[in-house]
Amino acid sequence: MMSAVVKNTNDTPEYAYHMLRGALEKFQKNIAELNSDQYQQAKVVADKTFSLESIVLSSPEARDIIIPESKVNGAISEVSGRYADYDSFLQDLKNNGLDEDVLRRALYRELVFDAVMDRVSAISPEVSDIDVQIFYQLHKERFTKPEKRKARHILITINPEYAENDRQSSYARINDIAEKLQKNSGRFESLAKKYSECPTALEGGKLGELVRGTLYPELDAELFSMDEGAISDVIETEMGFHVLFCEKINKSITVPLSRAKARIKDKLQERQRKACQKAWLVKAQEQQND
Repeated sequence: MMSAVVKNTNDTPEYAYHMLRGALEKFQKNIAELNSDQYQQAKVVADKTFSLESIVLSSPEARDIIIPESKVNGAISEVSGRYADYDSFLQDLKNNGLDEDVLRRALYRELVFDAVMDRVSAISPEVSDIDVQIFYQLHKERFTKPEKRKARHILITINPEYAENDRQSSYARINDIAEKLQKNSGRFESLAKKYSECPTALEGGKLGELVRGTLYPELDAELFSMDEGAISDVIETEMGFHVLFCEKINKSITVPLSRAKARIKDKLQERQRKACQKAWLVKAQEQQND
């Protein structure tokens, strides 16, 4: 473990805040709880984020940005509000190489960074209706809810070690059950509870709402060819013999473009903003290195 009170290895006091963020993001631990290897990994993250933040804060776009004191106070309150009391908050800061003044400066830097990023992303191109239509057509499966079928089943297993479950006896039993159900499907739940050898018997053979590909292939093919309210013929799988009941069919639904448009546009616009920010950051780093 590291020392109970962490010493800052960077000359800038606010760097400790980045160390703490790195420790929490990677390991959900305070700095003092990290072992040596974890500390080095958190430091790699902190070096990167602190360096990037410093580049952004020294850019022309950051020069005229002023963060109101009320906003900084709000950020401090949001952090301190996670603690049981104010003393616990101060002690935790101390354990992580921080105090309230350093945290205030670190949060101010973070707020300026965010403001610059917002300013940069504001110049990203506006997403057009054509962009939205193209995305919708290329990703139509994302806007389609698959067909679901509510089903129950009864299973009689095959086990040659037991006379009542040898192949012939099991088939005779399931066939007798199937004949009863063909005459009265309303008995399915009670017969499942009485005869089914599947744990679902406790719930009357309930399989729930299913999409294609959920069941054994033989059961899947049968279920999705049945009419609502229908009882299947006897079906054999590696588990044994089954009878299916298709209780309800919920058809596939495609969300129309008119309903999906706003969500798509927001998604694409956010993607544009992030691309704009990334390009600006790359350029800012290159200029810093020149």
